[in-house]
Amino acid sequence: MQSAQPGRPTQDDRRVHYLHVSSAFCYHAGMPAQSHAAKLLRLAAKQPAVSARELSAAGIPARTVSRMAARGQVRRVGRGLYTGAEGSPSAHQSAIEVTRQAPKAVVCLLSALEIHGIGVQAPFEVWIALPAGTHAPKRTQTALRVTRLSGAAFTEGIETVVLDGAPVRVYNLAKTITDCFKLRSKVGLDVALEALRDAWQQRKVTMDDLWRYAKVNRMTNVMRPYLEAMTG
Repeated sequence: MQSAQPGRPTQDDRRVHYLHVSSAFCYHAGMPAQSHAAKLLRLAAKQPAVSARELSAAGIPARTVSRMAARGQVRRVGRGLYTGAEGSPSAHQSAIEVTRQAPKAVVCLLSALEIHGIGVQAPFEVWIALPAGTHAPKRTQTALRVTRLSGAAFTEGIETVVLDGAPVRVYNLAKTITDCFKLRSKVGLDVALEALRDAWQQRKVTMDDLWRYAKVNRMTNVMRPYLEAMTG
């Protein structure tokens, strides 16, 4: 029988080394997948919806997201938007999802009134304003009402509110009320008057702010008699 030469690995040595290398490779290859899955679940639990861009920035591969969605571990709630499978929907889930998909969008009109707690409107659609020439988000699972504004009518009065941990751009209340007068053919004059009356009675707006945004929207002549009636 031929003996192994001193200093040279035998066939058994090579086999043992191969098993050690294979085990180490499997161990280290399995860890990232588990880590990615855990990280995804943690992110999804922290906020109503997390975007594919945010997941990618966190180092979570798209294949991990797709695999977990297929298994029902996370839910796809919009194009490139995911939420935890066990999480209960946020009251503002639709607005959060839409503004994630369309970063330039501003929640307006009936949806803005709902966020500000004014009136009794409970729209099933999300009302958003977009700059003129901007395309509305596609493949969204949320019904949309899109209004296109330009110049100061779009840029003035935007504030960022936090809804269930997610930042959402929305017009402030005074701007929203004057928007309702400006677009009364879409929302109804009765809605605009109700919003004005409720906001004034609850002291959520000032006359100065109402006049300011009435000028921005060129609604001073339309709103003047109603504003004077409240202060007369």
